[in-house]
Amino acid sequence: MQQITIDTLQLPALSPYARLTEAQLRNRLNPQNGLFICESLKVIRVALAAGCVPLSFLTEEKFIATQVQPLFHQFQLDVPVYTGPRQLLADLTGYQLSRGILCCMHRPPLPSADQLLSSLRSSRPTSRLAVIDSVVNSENTGAIFRAAAALGIDALLLTPTSCDPLNRRACRVSMGTVFQLPWTYLDNYQQLRSAGFTTVALALSDRSLPINHPALQRIAHLAIILGNEGDGLSDSVLRQCDHLARIPMHRGVDSLNVAAAAAVAFYQFCR
Repeated sequence: MQQITIDTLQLPALSPYARLTEAQLRNRLNPQNGLFICESLKVIRVALAAGCVPLSFLTEEKFIATQVQPLFHQFQLDVPVYTGPRQLLADLTGYQLSRGILCCMHRPPLPSADQLLSSLRSSRPTSRLAVIDSVVNSENTGAIFRAAAALGIDALLLTPTSCDPLNRRACRVSMGTVFQLPWTYLDNYQQLRSAGFTTVALALSDRSLPINHPALQRIAHLAIILGNEGDGLSDSVLRQCDHLARIPMHRGVDSLNVAAAAAVAFYQFCR
């Protein structure tokens, strides 16, 4: 293990932790060179088990023996580990390392939407996927992934306007499920129809069926569409969906947070 004690924030190797924005880490122009930051021992372990390749680690020295060394032994790692005083690391990252350890990793390649959809249709008689359309909050994105993994969703698609699932906070909130579920970006909604998926949008509308309506339970290959936290789904998206669905509410409440609504819908449609 290459343990390197730092006393400055200026080392070029520390740029992913200190100076690169999420957009720069992602590197849209050259995605094969993209990086992401993974936080907490549990999430890092899930990412490594899924085949993600680490570039370096950043941690307080007190966590070397209890967290880093066992991880290096388990996965036979040989990358630099940068350590330093707690306050220096807080200055470097902009927040306290309450989880003890960060890891900079190479972004894994993603399948195309057509490849993912085709794989689902050909490998099982029924399937359930979720489409995240313009959900921009990292905690909501992470919570949706966690609910999807727990409740039986087979894969997720995201529009390009959605929060990056490999955002540091999204990864952590997902508890690593972003590395366990297949996901990629959707080019257009016609891809779902061409692949034989029936679309059901969660939306408040006079046309919305309750999510436990019998007509919605008999669909073999279903795509559940989730919209933006504030504005929901656009009219153009709703016009392209086969069905609209709502969660029955009480006491004058009209809707749930998108992550909570996703969990309810996933449970219903994956039963």
